[in-house]
Amino acid sequence: WYMHPNGQLPAYEFAFHDVNPPVHAWACLRVYQLTGGDDRDFLAKCFQRLLLNFTWWVNRVDETGDNVFAGGFLGLDNIGLFDRSKGLPYGAKLEQADGTAWMAFYCGTMLSIALELAREDPTYEDMASKFLDHYVRIADAINTRGGAGLWDDEQGFYFDQLHIDGRTEPMRVRSLVGLLPLIAVEVLDQSLVESLPAFKDRLEWFLKYRHDLTGQVSLAESTEGCRKLLLAIPNRERLRRVLRVLLDESEFLSAYGVRSLSKRHEHEPFELPIRGQIHRIAYVPGESDSYMFGGNSNWRGPIWWPTNYVLIEALERYHEFYGDDFRVECPVGSGQMKNLREVARELNDRLTSIFFPGGPDGERPCLAATCCPTGYFEWQGEVLFHEYFNGDTGEGLGASHQTGWTALVANCIERQTGRHPS
Repeated sequence: WYMHPNGQLPAYEFAFHDVNPPVHAWACLRVYQLTGGDDRDFLAKCFQRLLLNFTWWVNRVDETGDNVFAGGFLGLDNIGLFDRSKGLPYGAKLEQADGTAWMAFYCGTMLSIALELAREDPTYEDMASKFLDHYVRIADAINTRGGAGLWDDEQGFYFDQLHIDGRTEPMRVRSLVGLLPLIAVEVLDQSLVESLPAFKDRLEWFLKYRHDLTGQVSLAESTEGCRKLLLAIPNRERLRRVLRVLLDESEFLSAYGVRSLSKRHEHEPFELPIRGQIHRIAYVPGESDSYMFGGNSNWRGPIWWPTNYVLIEALERYHEFYGDDFRVECPVGSGQMKNLREVARELNDRLTSIFFPGGPDGERPCLAATCCPTGYFEWQGEVLFHEYFNGDTGEGLGASHQTGWTALVANCIERQTGRHPS
């Protein structure tokens, strides 16, 4: 109902011009899957509207047509040095690792929806081919455009790039911005591909003739009987390098999930001089100590449920393709080698522990004493859905009724108990 005729979906009711990350396709597909996977009319209706929204994104936030996106407010804007939704310094252009990753994520999800609908209606094969084409181009751009794209081989991480005054400045901030390229991963079932001849022909054409686009994209057959195909931004080695940063407890990995900013920046703040002014960002685990963005700079370290959730899902999809042989140290320095499903389970367990009684007196980390200064223990049975959580203690912060995303804890508990439909 809120969609503009041009395809834009507003972020919230008090600013129709603003936009949030394009997670709507993912939400529609998960609703379809988690309610039985048989309401094809619902999925088809959603797909038609999502096409309008996807076209709006492509036309509005890829100004140069190079498949590297700069979309203004994308949910993580106050994680950076300046407010992207309010404009950059005059004449500057920002190439966003997170904006580009969200669009690849959108593409991959639309591809999966089109393939699901094509099972019974072959007219959707062409749309699946369209999203395959677009996905491969975006993944290639983030990895290789202009050389290394937005990948920093020295640090083994994805970073935004700022173009200003004739020079390019990598924004070497270790934040969720550089982790989001991991979420744009889809595993395609080989038997389904074989049953869709038009889509199969397009896929084989890419593999045979467009090595310039597929060379840096993990588009390959699985070693498990050639039954699966993987679409992912990082190749196997880059995935391993990013995970080494993600799973380091001195960086992103907290006892309660994945921090939004690396703890490394607590003692090593990132600073960038721009036209005589120093822009600075440092790790703060809880409420922000900055008055940027109206005093709401809450992406300086806290744990956010939605981004943790999509990372957990992504790791499960990587495991579906790579299997048990792909193992990483988790946590880094522990000597414990785990496959990616086990890593996903580790993140899931840490995340849900925010809500579980675990202290000596049965207290929950989310309801720390500072949250309820009076009648502390009486509050332990009154669980709230906080907006975000302290990156070091798990204490609930911000709005206390953020069921729009923190209620994902229910799905995470289902995963723990083995009852999750996926």
